[in-house]
Amino acid sequence: MKAIQKFLDHSIVARVPILVWGSPGVGKSATIVAWAKTRGFPCWTVIASLREPSDFAGLPVINPDGSSVYFAPPRFAREAEARGGVIFLDELTTAPPAVQAALLRAVMDRAFGDLELNPSRVAIVAAANPPDEATGGWDLAPPLANRFAHVRFTLDPEDWITQFPSYWGAAPKLAYQADEIDPVKWTVARSLVAAFLRARPAHLLQVPAFESARGGPWPSPRSWDYASRLIAQADGADGDLLDAVASCVGEGPAMEFAVWRREVDLPDPWELLEEPETYRHPTRKDIAYAVLAAVVSAARYKLGPKTWTGAWAILTSAVEAGGADVAAAAARSLAAAQKPDLPVPEKALDAFLPVFRQAELV
Repeated sequence: MKAIQKFLDHSIVARVPILVWGSPGVGKSATIVAWAKTRGFPCWTVIASLREPSDFAGLPVINPDGSSVYFAPPRFAREAEARGGVIFLDELTTAPPAVQAALLRAVMDRAFGDLELNPSRVAIVAAANPPDEATGGWDLAPPLANRFAHVRFTLDPEDWITQFPSYWGAAPKLAYQADEIDPVKWTVARSLVAAFLRARPAHLLQVPAFESARGGPWPSPRSWDYASRLIAQADGADGDLLDAVASCVGEGPAMEFAVWRREVDLPDPWELLEEPETYRHPTRKDIAYAVLAAVVSAARYKLGPKTWTGAWAILTSAVEAGGADVAAAAARSLAAAQKPDLPVPEKALDAFLPVFRQAELV
């Protein structure tokens, strides 16, 4: 993810449109939108296949006096002109040839109809699945393909598994009208999913080999994210849990997850943060990771002096119990959330100094 974001930083300064390639569900769109948000750029996501050629080439409009015709730009282009930011062309390989042709000037000159946007204020970024993995996919026409710098989105399982419990520090509130998913239950669910995938990383992404199977549930970062949300809503019965996970990632991985889950009994992360001295380091690494990930995610969710020092005390206890390798990933996630008024306790600093140096946090 960091490599893609760095490439995006460089490309917009160089005024080079960039096209990010990757399989469905690996997080291309989420990474691009998150990058724009962290940089403070307004971002307009435009699904090219849902647009008409006139949405890019402009809609012909006759002047009131009938003397001429101008090509009206779409609303997102008008907004980009006023605010500056990123026009994100998603699912590019689902765009038919006529739409691709209309995109030629939009990508090259940032021209939408008769409106030409300032390249020092508006960037063009696109994402696409390979045509054989896109719904109704089309190969990109050579003139359009040649207008982009192309980069492959490479999924880093270790990075995803480490960051998922804290949801990259920005877990959304999940609610519909008066109903809301308990954020603590979702934190624990994400930690469980991450711990399971740490033990079985091959299940993070498995695009089915046969096209007929791709229309059903299969494992990807996106579908595991969905599974964690349903796990948080499950009432605890094995059948409900299995059905919830299977609906997102398929029966095989769901069955493995359900069997693994029966062996795991996680303590409440909030109780541990309240009384860090009660922490007992699990002998199994996958369970230890799940506990520590849940603790750090909870601390980041309600970050304050008590949760901050409590989390570090628990992580330090894990190191003292011989779990330095498991605690290191959780420590990196917690350290990334540090605020100026929250110093790392001296004991934790001594325990994790090599980790901090490697992550360039000190």
